[in-house]
Amino acid sequence: MSPTTYRKLQGAHVLVIGGSSGIGAGVSEAAAASGANVTISSSSQAKVDAAVARLAALYPSRTIRGIATDLSSPATVEADLDALFRSAQGQGTINHVVYTAADALSLGSLDGVSVDMVHAASHMRMVVPIVVAKTAARYLPGSHTSSITLTSGTVAERPTKGWAVVAYFGGGLISLARALAVDLAPVRVNVVRPGYVDTGLWGGWAGRRRRRLWASLRAGRRRGGLEGWRTWPRRTCGS
Repeated sequence: MSPTTYRKLQGAHVLVIGGSSGIGAGVSEAAAASGANVTISSSSQAKVDAAVARLAALYPSRTIRGIATDLSSPATVEADLDALFRSAQGQGTINHVVYTAADALSLGSLDGVSVDMVHAASHMRMVVPIVVAKTAARYLPGSHTSSITLTSGTVAERPTKGWAVVAYFGGGLISLARALAVDLAPVRVNVVRPGYVDTGLWGGWAGRRRRRLWASLRAGRRRGGLEGWRTWPRRTCGS
């Protein structure tokens, strides 16, 4: 992606949690292309290192940093997030936080849902986002030029068969963002709702199963790529 003429992020510092692959990688690149310094975080040190090396080569005038942080443990997630933000702050004041992190999707019919499965699946999709917001509130400048962006999905409003649990989480994130926008004002809180985007999130699905999913999408609901996320900064971070 070549540098754009959009410069509202010039000199800003963007922390992308989940920024080493998929949508998060697209957001990280968009931020750098729009003039921001970027801190990329994900659970894999190897993926973080690769993402940082790639962006640093593309945008040598930006400060690109990576911090590997595993947020999967409920017992330590608050301490882990505080450590992440403190470390990221060493690159300069954090102006924007984007949360795109997720673990593998667990989908199936309603009769296959269990309490343990819902609890496990909710951690990265419902628990961590609100702790991210709680932590970000201590680090972001209290200004309308600061923002937090969460990631939900169109499935929250237009569910697909077998996606009840994911739709439930997605709807909760939309409500959370609205409430956080009130609680954290003047800091802006946004939630984006991508449709089906073919990223590494689906890597745990066998090729045949993935092809069946894409083939089953209703008319008008096409599978997307990362191109649209390159306009993310002007849609969610512009002051």
